[in-house]
Formats: sequence, C-alpha cells, structure tokens
Amino acid sequence: MTLIKSISGIRGTIGGIPGENLTPPDIIAFTSGFAAQLNKKFSKPMVFVGRDGRDSGAMVQSLVNACLVSMGIHVLDAGLSTTPSIAMAIINHKAHGGIMITASHNPMNWNALKFMNEKGEFVDHETGSEILELAASQLIYHSHHKLGKIEESGNIINEHIQSILDLPLVNSSHIKEKKYKIVLDAINSTGAISIPPLLEKLGVEYKVINGEMSGVFNHNPEPLPEHIVDIQNAVIAEQADLGIIVDPDVDRLAFVCENGSAFGEEYTLVAIAEYILKHKNGNTVSNLSSTLALRDITVEHGAKYFPAAVGEVNVVAKMKEVHAVIGGEGNGGIIYPDLHYGRDALVGIALFLSHLAEKSTTASILRSALPNYEMSKNKIELTDASLVDKILDQVKEEYKIFDINTMDGVKINMQNEWIHLRKSNTEPIIRIYSESFSKAKADDLANNMIHTINKIIKSYHG
Repeated sequence: MTLIKSISGIRGTIGGIPGENLTPPDIIAFTSGFAAQLNKKFSKPMVFVGRDGRDSGAMVQSLVNACLVSMGIHVLDAGLSTTPSIAMAIINHKAHGGIMITASHNPMNWNALKFMNEKGEFVDHETGSEILELAASQLIYHSHHKLGKIEESGNIINEHIQSILDLPLVNSSHIKEKKYKIVLDAINSTGAISIPPLLEKLGVEYKVINGEMSGVFNHNPEPLPEHIVDIQNAVIAEQADLGIIVDPDVDRLAFVCENGSAFGEEYTLVAIAEYILKHKNGNTVSNLSSTLALRDITVEHGAKYFPAAVGEVNVVAKMKEVHAVIGGEGNGGIIYPDLHYGRDALVGIALFLSHLAEKSTTASILRSALPNYEMSKNKIELTDASLVDKILDQVKEEYKIFDINTMDGVKINMQNEWIHLRKSNTEPIIRIYSESFSKAKADDLANNMIHTINKIIKSYHG
C-alpha cells in the first residue's frame, strides 16, 4: 500500500493507515492545504471539482467538497468529468483553481487529488511545496457564517468540446466528409461521456467498448500492448477506420490503425505535431524520455525541438519559454497551447482526425510515413538506496564521450539513439529507457547499461 506526496498533488491506494495510504484524514489534510493556499491568494476563491469513473471517486469527492466548504471555498461540482475539462472550465469561468480526483492510468485501487491553479494548469513547484507545508500544519477552519457553498457546475464537457470545435485547425467539415467509423475504448470511465459527444459533432460513426460507468475498469487502464487486444480485435471486426484509447481521466491518447495494429502511444504526439507544423511555424517540446521522431519532424519543418524534464509542469514551462506551438509527452499526452496548457485527449482526437482527413489516407499509412524508432523500458531495483546517486555519477563518467543531459536524471545522447536513467522518488529504483532504430538495438543499449550498473554496484560492495 502506498501514499505518494508530490508538488502536483497526492495519490495513493485507498484505505489503510493514515499517512501510509490515501485515507480520509490524508484527503482532508491536503485539500485543506490547497484551500488555505487559495485563501492566502484570493478573497473569495471559486474552485471546480471533478472526478473520473473509478469506484472510490464519489467518496473522495464528498470529502473534498465538504473540506473546501469548511474553508470558505465556493465549490463548483462537476461530478464525473475529465482532467482537461476541469482545466478548461477554470479558464472559461475565471475560477481560482481546481481539483481533479483521478489516479490517471493507475489501477482501480488507487486514487489521487490533482491540484490546478487559476490558469487551469497543474500547480508549480513553489505552490505545490507551500500546499504540502500547509497540509502538515495546524490549520484553522471557518466558522458557520463564513462557510463556502456547493453548486453544480453545468455541462463543462460540452463547453470544452465547443472550444475545440472553434479552433482554426480543427477541420470539422473535412472530417464529416470522410464518414469515419471509429471504435472507442472508454475504460469504463469518463471517456464514455466526453468523447462520444465530440465524435457526434465531428460527424463520426462510432462504437464504444467498456463504456459502462460501473466504477470498475474492464482492464488495466494503462494503454500498454497487452491491455489493448480487445480494441484491436474490435477495430478489425467492425471494419473501422480507427480505434481510440484513453485513460480514465482522458488526458492520455493512443490509437489503433484500421488493420488492428497499434499506432504507438509515442507517435500520437508526433503525428499531431506533423499536422500543426504544416500549418503553423513554431517550436516543439517533449520530455526527455520521449521519441526522437518528434525532433526529426520538427527539424523537417524548419523549426527547433527542445527537451524538458519529465512531468507535465516541466513540459509546459519549457513550452512557454521557447514559444512552442505543440508539445507533450510520449505517453500520449498532447498539449496544444492554442486551447490550453494541459494534456488533452479530446483536442488530440480532433487534431488527429483533421490530419488524417487532410492526408486522405489510412492510419497505418500515416504511421508508416513517420520516422521510425523503437524503445526499450527497463528498471533496476537496488537493495541499497544510498547507491542511486553514486551510480548515476559513475555512469556519467563511464559515458563521458557522449552528449550527456542531467536535467532529469542522466540522459546519454548518441547518434540517433539514447539511454535515459531516472531515479524513483519513492523507491530505490533506477528506470532505464533507451531508443534506437530497432527494438533489438534498443534492448542492447538497455542491457549494456544494466551490465554497467551491475559492475558499479559490485565495485561498491567489494
């Protein structure tokens, strides 16, 4: 059982001992810290609160809402919603913040509080640190005449969809002409209530699998190859043009091609960036563990690619710094600043379909035309946590002839391939990501690194 505290929020497994799991006292403490931070900044804060479809969501939200009211906050209750819809609602209604209750791709026994600021973005390091400090302090709750109130938010998902349809690069008429047929895997969560209305507005015929809002996910929600077999089969059986896969809070996006093959989660961003860069000049950003294909596409269009540390907050900061027109993460996270600075599967779907319609081709052909790389993802578990930093320092020395980036762990850049080592903040683990032109070569890079690390470990143990 686990409780993870970070600057962007708190997540953990439901039930158990306070301070070790996500329990009511933990939920109240961190919600109170967030409310106290808002009260220091604004006179009468207004906050949107939403949740994904997992079965613990209603319980967690009832605690969050009550706690916010006790701190004098005006709560706009969105109920079942999506992370990007909450972000857009904050922007559209000029609210002072938001809380999305979701553990994203984590399994059903997890839940989390994701804190957003008045810009509809996840809170930055400074704000997050202040929330953590306040959560651990002795807070004073409001008396009866200063309590906040709760009201329903209205249909913020429809507002979100309309904002997407209003974007110049979302070509609704062209998409409608193609009469696409699509299968959606909604993972029994809020993709089932947010994506169908978007597809209807785009004139797309669709079938939903795992669309029941039962509170129980039909399969592990992370869109890994072993978890997408059902939709691959459904795309073939339905003779569909495309399969769409989202995570429980609808901020990550992956596709299945018309022939049942996986488009590749890493390539969601690459394909959409190709479309954006064709129509708009500007730079791109992704995190250090994302594919080189984005760099290649960006250079091909005469723009510059910039890496960022892993994490949405870091990617957004870099995008603002370099005026990127598109960015995101290789986990299927699309950040399109013309709409908002946050990962958004809904806008990703609209932009991808616009690209597919403009190209007048199939998803598999679109994928085959993109620069092709393969990744390997591994990890080493250490018995001695004190060795982690020493190992990373030694690796830098061992690979010093290459270009090394230490922005986030250690990334070793070679000719059209790389290895990225990141340490876990909660466990004595080093994660090893590698990429090359073939899976075998990516695996070789990872295996050689594992061998190097094991030698370093052996040297410290004599």
